[in-house]
Amino acid sequence: MAIDPFGTGNVTGAGTTASSSMSQLSEDYESFITLLTAQIQNQNPLEPMDSTTFISQLAQLSQVEQSVAVNDNLEGISSQLSSMSAIAGLNLIGRSVVAPTEQLALEAGGAAVASYRLAGEASNVSMSIVSADGTLLRSYDGLSGSAGELHNVTWDGMDYEGLPLPEGSYYMVVSASDAAGNSVPAQTYAASRVTGMTYENGLATLQMANGGTTLAGLIEEIR
Repeated sequence: MAIDPFGTGNVTGAGTTASSSMSQLSEDYESFITLLTAQIQNQNPLEPMDSTTFISQLAQLSQVEQSVAVNDNLEGISSQLSSMSAIAGLNLIGRSVVAPTEQLALEAGGAAVASYRLAGEASNVSMSIVSADGTLLRSYDGLSGSAGELHNVTWDGMDYEGLPLPEGSYYMVVSASDAAGNSVPAQTYAASRVTGMTYENGLATLQMANGGTTLAGLIEEIR
């Protein structure tokens, strides 16, 4: 599907299926009317056909025709909404957004904010900052275990020995368990600048400065 990048709402390739269905339905409808007319003209006057049956069949065909027309209109609206989503995604380029990711971008001499959300209540929560090769650089224990809300952890960019790490992309891993020792699922988040966008199959995918990608619809916050 191709979209109009200037937001005029023109969409190429949308509604093809609905248009085909409408065309086929119209042909079937006209064929039925022709056949019905011929049957009425050639019916036995002594045994006339049941008009109630024909009226019922006509009503059913009319309902189907209206349903396809409504579906056609809904697909048009859906295409316009998809175009609006793409334009909104383009407007995010250059902005900093918070989105689901395992990657954490660290700027030289700065700090980074890592975030997480738990699927359930947890008694023990820790976060580890690791390098691309899996080397443990820093860990934070005793973090909040409340479910649902977004929790922030500020990393000062230092390793275990208090030495500053170079700017670049790092990874965050959250480990959480409940009072019984059962693992609690967690999703990590981080803020990163949007550097680009691709649009395919009605979905806007954002390229992030931290090296990751995310769907525009998953953004938690725009900064």
